[in-house]
Amino acid sequence: MIRALFLFFSIVTVLCDNQYAEKRQKIIEDERRISLGGNIKLTDKEEAVNKCIMKYKHSELDFAFDNPQFFNFSHHYFLYKEFIPNSKVFKIIKNMPKGAVLHVHDMGILGPDYLLNVTYMDNLYVCFQTNGPQFRFAYKTPSIACSGQWQLMSEARRRSRNIRDFDARLRKYFTLVVGDPDTVYPSITESWTVFMDYFVTVAPLLSYRPVWEQYFYDTLLKLKNENIMYVEVRSVLPILYELDGTEYDQTVTAKAYKKATTKFVNDYPEFVGAKLIYAPPRKVDKATLTNYLDTARKIKEDIPEFFAGFDLVGQEDLGKPLIEFAPQLLAAASEFNYFFHAGETDWYGCHTDDNLIDAILLGAKRIGHAYALPKHPVLMREVVNKDIGLEVNVISNAVLSLVRDVRNHPLNIFLANDLPVVLSSDDPGVWEADAISDDFYVAFVGIASKTADLRMLKALAINSLKYSVLDSKGKTNALNRFNLHWNQFINNFNCSSY
Repeated sequence: MIRALFLFFSIVTVLCDNQYAEKRQKIIEDERRISLGGNIKLTDKEEAVNKCIMKYKHSELDFAFDNPQFFNFSHHYFLYKEFIPNSKVFKIIKNMPKGAVLHVHDMGILGPDYLLNVTYMDNLYVCFQTNGPQFRFAYKTPSIACSGQWQLMSEARRRSRNIRDFDARLRKYFTLVVGDPDTVYPSITESWTVFMDYFVTVAPLLSYRPVWEQYFYDTLLKLKNENIMYVEVRSVLPILYELDGTEYDQTVTAKAYKKATTKFVNDYPEFVGAKLIYAPPRKVDKATLTNYLDTARKIKEDIPEFFAGFDLVGQEDLGKPLIEFAPQLLAAASEFNYFFHAGETDWYGCHTDDNLIDAILLGAKRIGHAYALPKHPVLMREVVNKDIGLEVNVISNAVLSLVRDVRNHPLNIFLANDLPVVLSSDDPGVWEADAISDDFYVAFVGIASKTADLRMLKALAINSLKYSVLDSKGKTNALNRFNLHWNQFINNFNCSSY
């Protein structure tokens, strides 16, 4: 009798244990299925690639779990960026087709070495001031006010007697990267101050018309070489100028972009192309916004096939909130696609994160950053219901002092809930990152679940085309090209080569 009771309770215990295990496993599987890419079915060849990349990913994460003090992603990006190219996961991601880049600012893409090379061009004048150099291409000494003395850059470099040191000092004005970022950038104030100074410095260097056209052509080449096939670039549309001082209307700046894009696509027909998002500064009055919208109308009228839409940019905490411009923006909503920066903040219940409300109500097709979105559950539901793309820029958010340990980045919430995420890179050249691969790597290894795999990577790439402004025919063409490149990547993959 006792033996029978023991056997009975043993069977009940086993059954209960099995039921518990089954329920537990079901929760795990359900969470994986509702995450971004969770419903993608991999082919046998994709499974083989997935097995390889997950082996390398788990190797990195298992070491970090046992040695958390060495987990790179818990530190400032500048302290581990040089080690990223050594990662086998990164090498695979860099070779992987990644679709499109939909949130990137024109003057922040190519980085300090490219800009330093520009300073070797003829007819460049420089004026060294206490707050940094001022540049201008010209036939003769510029008449622009300067607290120092204008001189030809070639002469300044020659008189330095040590060109290597001269260039090293000059290069520092073209990057935010420093060896002691936690000291140099203790808060968002310091990081954004240096960030905005960067654009003040490089704008006259890049807005010389021949440089501007070549710069964007070279930008497209960099994107193509990183397995990107399409870009929607944001620009304040600086006034372009010639050596004789001639200055052009902003529509000429936009047309210069189109000219460079047309040339590039003719040279590289497999590249889908580019479009422009006019994105002037947000710290303005209503009259200036009216002028912005008029400029947008002119550009749309002149080059409608190249014009993607409208945005307002700058440090969101210090800029005017969207609610102040709501009547004007609402009146123009039928004319433009909106792609507003909104919620790029750590604050909660302030005018900055409330920009998310207005971005949605104004009909934004995509939202830039949306960092504060998880604090607003009603808005999260609206994003899903309206299928609004979320342009997430993880390294930018880390460099510009929103988050240090990227495991705390809200992207993990977006991924877990299969929100319409579009991964992008914002201003990668300013922090000397690759055009998009660094962001994919940090997101995949540092933010996403340890179990997130090739399905998520593929979904992110597809999303970047799905949420673009390409028309239905353009999207079909782009997705067909993407699938062709993706299959080539899968079929030619060799795990032992990494």
